[in-house]
Amino acid sequence: MNQYKVGIIGATGMVGQRFITLMDNHPWFQAVVLAASSRSAGKPYAEAVGAKWCMDTEIPEWAKNITVMDADADAEAIAEKVDFVFCAVDMPKEAIRELEYRYAKLECPVVSNNSAHRGTPDVPMVIPEINNDHIHIIEDQKKRLGTKRGFIAVKSNCSLQSYVPALSIIKERFGLNKVLVCTYQAISGAGKTFQTWPEMLDNVIPYIGGEEEKSEQEPMKIWGHMENGQIVNAQSPSVTAQCLRVPVSNGHMAAVFASFDQPVDFDEIKKMWAEFKGRPQELELPHAPKQFIHYFEEDNMPQTRLHRDLEGGMAISVGRLRKDSQYDMKFVCLSHNTLRGAAGGGVLLAELLCAEGYINQK
Repeated sequence: MNQYKVGIIGATGMVGQRFITLMDNHPWFQAVVLAASSRSAGKPYAEAVGAKWCMDTEIPEWAKNITVMDADADAEAIAEKVDFVFCAVDMPKEAIRELEYRYAKLECPVVSNNSAHRGTPDVPMVIPEINNDHIHIIEDQKKRLGTKRGFIAVKSNCSLQSYVPALSIIKERFGLNKVLVCTYQAISGAGKTFQTWPEMLDNVIPYIGGEEEKSEQEPMKIWGHMENGQIVNAQSPSVTAQCLRVPVSNGHMAAVFASFDQPVDFDEIKKMWAEFKGRPQELELPHAPKQFIHYFEEDNMPQTRLHRDLEGGMAISVGRLRKDSQYDMKFVCLSHNTLRGAAGGGVLLAELLCAEGYINQK
C-alpha cells in the first residue's frame, strides 16, 4: 500500500506530539505537514516545540527539521499537500469548529481529537470497535457541506474509552438501563506533566471542567442510531458521572456501577468481553489491539502503571467484576488516555476510514 500523506494540526501540543510519535514508522501514514499557531510557524519543529516536548521518547529525526506551517493562514497550502489531517488544536471551541469546517470545505478530510464537533448531528463520533457503522453518516455530511471528499470525523472523549466499550459489548444482551461512573483521570489529560503542574503532586482535584457533562452525554451519541441524515442520540440508559484529577502521568481509570433489565451472568459477561472482536480486529488495522478487552481476575488489578500500555496502549483493562448492593454489578476499568483515549484512537479511526474507502489518496 502506498502511504497516505498526513498533516498534524496542533503539532506542538501534547496530543499533537503523541500523533507525531505514532506516525514514526507507521505502515500506512507519512506525516508531511506539521502545523500550529502563528507563534510557531516558520520554525523547525524541534525549535518550535522546544522544552514543551513531553513524550518519553525523543522527537523523531524526520520531524525535527520540518518547518512548522500556520494552521490557519496556510490552510489552503496544507490541504493541497496532504490526503487528510489530524486535528488536535488548543483553541476556543467556536474557533476549532470553524477551522475544521474550513479544512473539510477545502476537500481535506479531518480526523479530530477535539470536542467542537462531537455534538454536530452528521459528524460521526466513533470508537472504532463499537460504533464503526456511524461512519456511513459521512455521505450525508458531505452533501450538507457540498464537498466531494472533505468531511469531519471525531473520536469521543478520553474518559469514555474504558467503560463505554465494556458496557457496549453487554448492553443489548442484558438490557442496560442505568450507569453510575466515577473516573480518576491522569494529568496528561489536561496537557500537563508533573514538571509543569507541581501542585498535582500528592493531590487530588475533584473537578475537571466540562468532563462530567461529556461523560454523561457522549455515550448517548455513541449508542445512537442514524436517521434522516443525522445521528439520533439514544434515550437510555441513564448515565451519571463524577470526574476527578489524580496524580498519575498517564491512564484514566473508572469505577462503574450498572443496572440491567435482565439478570446478569458474570461468567457470560467475562466470556463476551474476552471473545469480542470489532471491525478493526476483523480488518487487522495496524493500531487495532488483537484482544480489545483484557479481564484480570486478581482483586488488585488492573493497575495504571502496569496495564496502561497493554497492546501499545490501545487495549482496555477490566477487573473486579462483582455484585453491588445498589446496582446489579460493578467493575473497574482502565485505558491509556493519550493513546487509546486521544491520538491512538484518532489514528485507529483514520485507519478505519482509509480501509473502508472514506479517505482516498489524491
